[in-house]
Amino acid sequence: MSVARESGDRAQQLREKARHMTEAAERTTDPDQRRRLQDKAQKLREQSEQQGTTGAGGMRPPK
Repeated sequence: MSVARESGDRAQQLREKARHMTEAAERTTDPDQRRRLQDKAQKLREQSEQQGTTGAGGMRPPK
């Protein structure tokens, strides 16, 4: 498996995890817990973007 493919797979996993955390945040009634989950989801999305760019030779893929 190529490095780009592995980075893309990792980025996809991070996005999926972020989506699950966002959904959990929407379901919780505790405002502090909601904020923590939203913050974690945001960090995972940022990590997934970084993984996606490193998999493309350090360049962001075109939109």
